[in-house]
Amino acid sequence: MGPSGVGKSTTAELIAARLGWPFAEADEFHPKANIDKMTSGVALNDDDRAPWLAAIRDWISREAESGVSTVLTCSALKRSYRDILRQAGARVRFVALKADPELVASRLEHRRGHFMPKSLLQSQFSDLQPLASDEDGVTVSVDATPEEVVRGILGQLGLRP
Repeated sequence: MGPSGVGKSTTAELIAARLGWPFAEADEFHPKANIDKMTSGVALNDDDRAPWLAAIRDWISREAESGVSTVLTCSALKRSYRDILRQAGARVRFVALKADPELVASRLEHRRGHFMPKSLLQSQFSDLQPLASDEDGVTVSVDATPEEVVRGILGQLGLRP
């Protein structure tokens, strides 16, 4: 979890590959109206995000019902959003990726093919609520190589490839 450009996809893909678990990108669950809104430079509000979060929660539940553990990227910026995801019929653990806003802005400037404009980055950092001590997950800085970050995450979560 974390703002756009923090490294969620890179990190999640590596974790999924290491564990042999399916990977999903939460952006794929957005309705077209949300993508159009963000593409035009307008930040999503809680009402826009509600059906998106419900779709993700339901996907997690369906996979868990089939006995499948998954890795999913999702900004999950607010605790209320994470509360919706935790309603899934599975244990949901969060990995909050932490990075300096300037580093993330630099990454967004060089990223191609994504609908999220750099102009919305500040709104994401403004909405970001760090994991609380009673939330199931870890917070990890992305100031190391992706491999080192993933190794640290797996260790902190007690997961072995």
